[in-house]
Amino acid sequence: MRVGAKQDGGCSAAYIWTPSFLEYKLAPDHPFNPLRLRLTDELIRACGLLPQAAERRPRQATREELALVHDAAYVDAVERFSRGGETRFPEAGRFHRVSGGMHGAWGFEEPEPDDPLAYGLGTEDNPLFPGMHQAASWWVGATLTAAELVMEGKADHALNLGGGLHHAHRDRAAGFCIYNDVAVAVAWVRRHYGARVLYVDTDAHHGDGVQWLFYGDPQVLTLSYHESGRYLYPGTGRIEERGDGPGLGYSVNVPLEPFTDDASWLEVLDLTLPAVAEAFRPDIIISQNGCDGHALDPLTHLSASLDFYRQVPQRVHHLAHQFCGGRWVAVGGGGYDIWQVVPRAWTALWAEMSGRPLPDEVPSDWLNRWSPQAPVPLPPRFADEPLPGAAPERYAALRDYNRRTAQRVLSEVLPLIRTD
Repeated sequence: MRVGAKQDGGCSAAYIWTPSFLEYKLAPDHPFNPLRLRLTDELIRACGLLPQAAERRPRQATREELALVHDAAYVDAVERFSRGGETRFPEAGRFHRVSGGMHGAWGFEEPEPDDPLAYGLGTEDNPLFPGMHQAASWWVGATLTAAELVMEGKADHALNLGGGLHHAHRDRAAGFCIYNDVAVAVAWVRRHYGARVLYVDTDAHHGDGVQWLFYGDPQVLTLSYHESGRYLYPGTGRIEERGDGPGLGYSVNVPLEPFTDDASWLEVLDLTLPAVAEAFRPDIIISQNGCDGHALDPLTHLSASLDFYRQVPQRVHHLAHQFCGGRWVAVGGGGYDIWQVVPRAWTALWAEMSGRPLPDEVPSDWLNRWSPQAPVPLPPRFADEPLPGAAPERYAALRDYNRRTAQRVLSEVLPLIRTD
């Protein structure tokens, strides 16, 4: 692996931010609301967690960089449909309710090549909006900026909250994702540094786009913890999806039962994540930190609390120093309770990355600023009050089922991973 020398005086953690992130506006009532990024950014600053030296401005991704994983015809289509026009919705489904293939699941005829639906665009998940290409290119460029800083030794860790668009495929948009910033960054790191990349995804939705784009590559290991696709979009992420050809064993999936809580999810994580990292020996970790597995999230059925979103980054942080010389890029992802969950979860992520203590209480200035606009009461503390979940008698069965899933992954998939 070729890697930049650690530079003296370099910031240990870089925070990638631009107001241009807020231009990724799919539709006025869309659940993937960029306001969550503004709320989080202002909460991080209100907590005093962002020294001036840590902040970095990103750049937009170039067409050449997008082409590392996306077909040129698809990028052309995104640019073409970014110029305006009427949004077209299929007749069935709304916001991730349908799983399976893009066209067959919706129940309409195969679109023509000049129809946005041929590219997964113009749907309720991915409506057309002016400036779509430019807005999505900022998010990809920010993840590339984070990867560049880490690989050049200018930062140990780097965070792009605007990233984590893990559903986009080579030739189509999917699941709120126009371009796949994570996959572009992985491909960029592979091309320029020859590094072995461990991608860890704890979004409630399976990281299907990243998985399929590297399904045959033994130098990229994708590890996804997600709600079972039996009940949730995109309907993939089974244990049997293990990679193909030389990449067999390098797609690792740990599907979880609905209502999985902190204790069960962390048990599964502790059984599998260190073992996979030990077997693979990565040069860099890229983590997707969707927080839509929280019990309050309106689109999923898991039962995590804010404590889970404090503990996961701690584990990834430790592994980054154990195996990668500290090299760790983190991105955001899903999260649809934008008021009560996302700002606190991602502020906790940045506190861990930057090595600064997270306060117990949410700053009153932030609460006073946003409470009048919030449709729900804003939590005054970073710890959650008691949350809804499964009936207590169900938890034992859930934990046993998830434990057996993790053990199956260890026995069937782990032996396929090699360090060479």
